[in-house]
This record gives sequence, C-alpha cells and structure tokens, in this order.
Amino acid sequence: MPDTGTAREGLAPGAPPLPPGAPRPRLRGVAWQAALLLCVLLFLAYLTQRHWPTVRGGAVRLALADQVWLSVGAAAAVGTWAASAVAQQGAVLERLPGVRLVAAQFAAGAANHLLPAGIGAGAVNLRFLLRCGLPMGRSAGALAVKGGAGGVARLALIALLVPFCPGLLRVPQLPLAWLLGALGALALIAGVAAGPLWPRCRRALGALMADVRAVHARPGRAVALWGGSLAFASLHCAVLVAVARAVTLPLPAPEVALLYLAASGAAALLPTPGGLGSLDAALVLALATSGAPAATAASAVLGYRMLTVWLPLTPGLVTLAVLLRRKAL
Repeated sequence: MPDTGTAREGLAPGAPPLPPGAPRPRLRGVAWQAALLLCVLLFLAYLTQRHWPTVRGGAVRLALADQVWLSVGAAAAVGTWAASAVAQQGAVLERLPGVRLVAAQFAAGAANHLLPAGIGAGAVNLRFLLRCGLPMGRSAGALAVKGGAGGVARLALIALLVPFCPGLLRVPQLPLAWLLGALGALALIAGVAAGPLWPRCRRALGALMADVRAVHARPGRAVALWGGSLAFASLHCAVLVAVARAVTLPLPAPEVALLYLAASGAAALLPTPGGLGSLDAALVLALATSGAPAATAASAVLGYRMLTVWLPLTPGLVTLAVLLRRKAL
C-alpha cells in the first residue's frame, strides 16, 4: 500500500517527511517579492544610466585588472561557502551531512539575492535543518545562534581593525527626530513584548539560551561556530581586498576591510535582496570619500559583486533546484 500521507505532502517515496509545523511551499508573497526585486533592478538601471561614465570606466579597469589577484579573490569567495557551512555545523549539536551542508550554503547564497533581509538564505537553511531531522524550534534557534555569532564576529573584526585605521570611521550626527523615533520604536516593542506576548517571548528566549549553552558545552561546536563566523566575514573582506589590489586601489588593505565591514552594516538598514544596490552604493561612497578615485572604487565594487554574486548566482540556483528535486530541502 502506498503511503498516502507522504503522497499528499508531495514527497518522493522513501523521503523523510517534514516534521510537524514545518513550512510548506507557498505561492503567497511571490507577487510582492517579484515587485520588490523589479523596483530594485529599475533603481539600479537608473543609477547605472545616471553614472554611466563612472560605471563604464570601472568595467574597463576591471577588464584590465591583475588576473592573479582576481584569482585570489575568487578563491576567497569559494571559501565563504565552506566557512558558512562550518558555522552552521557549529550552531547545532547533531552532525550534519557535510556535502549537503556545503551545497545548501551555496544554494542559500543564491536565494539570498532574490529575497530581502536574508529571508532567502534563512528559508533554505531552515528547510535543510528540518530535512536533517531537527524540530522547528531547534532549527530556528540554530539560525538565530549562527546569525548572532556572525554579528558579533563582524563587530570583533571592526574593533580589531579600528586601531590600524585611526580617524577612518566617524560616528554620524543623527538628527534629534531620528533618535526620538528610534527610542519610541524601542519603547513600543518593549511594551508589546511586556504585554500578552511576554510569556511566549520568554519561552522562546529561554529555548534560545538553552541552545547557546548546549553548543558552548561542546568545545568542538563552539570552535566551529565562532571560527566559521570569523572566517566568513574575514573572507568577504579578503575578496574585496584582492579585487582592490587587482585594480590598484590606492588604499591599504586594513582600510578596505574596515570600510567593507562598516558599509555592509550600514547597507543592512535598507533590506534589499542580498544588499543589491544599497551595499554597492554605500561601498563605493565609502571608498571614494576615503581617497580612492571614483572609477577605481566602482571597478573594485563591480569585481567584488562579480565574484560573490553574479558568477555564482546561476550555479547556485541550479544547486537549489537540484536539492529541492532530491528532497534535500
């Protein structure tokens, strides 16, 4: 007798069923996601048309760049997927299948450039952990632990680089209205959390802290979590530094790395898919205001995007489709 329950879920015979409460494929929300992506692409087309001489000069400079340094940047870009896989393994106690884990990170990187605010990568990793047998709560907790470690790792790298680049970063002068608005939003969130939602928030926070303690009780897992998170951020810096060397950007490597970390943090405030547009503009502006020629800065950012986004995008989407077809996600 066929397993009608499995057939109703659309799973292949013999495939492990999704745990109760796991998200099912839905079409709802596709329309607004496609509209958002279209708006971002139109905005990028407008910026490209408005600043075409700078973009063209950057592309020409990139075509004539040092191929050895570009190869170093490509190797660092490949290393980011392995570092992400190590960090994800460190966020859970169970041993995850290594090849599928790296493939999932590669696919998650492609999905992250289709949906805003890291939703694409989060959805892929969540599905992967669920397929590995982790329950929904622990899978979501593992993603939160990995994301928190990644944020702390970036802050640690910034703190490490600031002494080598005195005066490079300055605290922006925010208008009083912005500060009051931020304080009001925090007060509103605190009020909502302290109301009827507090018991649920407390349970979720308690479960998350239990996951954190369990991971750090295993030294190997803790080393993987923090080492992978530090390596992931460092390798992204290395990609940009290598491309900057390839196009002879006249800035020291520590300054380029620090500007990347600061610009990527600022770009997170505008949740476009994969930081598309927001990170590019913030990074070019940061490099240009630090003394690099605009065309050279544009070519460095174009090279960074080429190695981390455009070249891996199609293979990543193919990997995502294969993982879905084989019910690995």
